[in-house]
Amino acid sequence: MKISRILLYIILIFFAVFYLMPVYILLTTSFKSFAEVTLREMWNFPKNFSFESFIQAWKGNPSRGLRGLSQNFMNSIYLVIPATIISAFLGSLNGYVLTKWKFKGADIIFPLLLFGMFIPYQSILIPLVQVLQKTKLYGSIPGLIFVHSVYGIPITTLIFRNYYATIPTELIEAAKIDGAGFAGIYRRVIFPVSMPGFAVVMIWQFTSIWNDFLFGLVVAPNPSVQPITVALNNLAGSYFVEWNIQMAGALLTALPPLLVYIFLGRFFMRGLLAGSLSGV
Repeated sequence: MKISRILLYIILIFFAVFYLMPVYILLTTSFKSFAEVTLREMWNFPKNFSFESFIQAWKGNPSRGLRGLSQNFMNSIYLVIPATIISAFLGSLNGYVLTKWKFKGADIIFPLLLFGMFIPYQSILIPLVQVLQKTKLYGSIPGLIFVHSVYGIPITTLIFRNYYATIPTELIEAAKIDGAGFAGIYRRVIFPVSMPGFAVVMIWQFTSIWNDFLFGLVVAPNPSVQPITVALNNLAGSYFVEWNIQMAGALLTALPPLLVYIFLGRFFMRGLLAGSLSGV
């Protein structure tokens, strides 16, 4: 038994090291000078640790045609926070209606909502751009907020529907007897017990929206309103790629969702264990 456990730990450690190898390259390269960035020295520690790569990635260098990430970082903040809140709230309302207010056609509407999860982004880009142009939202952060809020409805509805299915219907019936209506039941009964579901949904949506590249590139062609993921792709200089700056930019881009999972990951797990994904 002990030998099998030791062997299991050895295998797990091997795969953990293998998985973390790109992270190691990312960290070591981002602290190197450009002269140290070679294939021969790829695995070596920096000879002199320097934050110059991070400064260049953040502020940019106009003389070398290098655009920094600072403005685009704030664009992502302005995009992610409202889009996450809106999509989570809409998913909560949909889950509430589909589980606690049965109506004719509910069993048809829910599969249709879920169908939106399986539609490839690329297949709707042309009509999406046309709709945004008609509504004067194309090429703006509000347009990106609208797109991510709508595209987040299927997954947020699924999570909240399965979570609200675990809430006893007797609570809803008791609230109805006391005279509470649709909004009153949601505000006094459903919403106060929804925090585990909101934790799961908001962490999921924050990460998904922050990491999106396609919508940021297509919906916001103007570099001044693009999210940080698109700016990271454009971080290369005009004549050659400074990989230390690229790696530093990648680390800066990955930092917010990484911090979210480090500090809020326990709430994510609690939400999962509370039944927010039961039945999936």
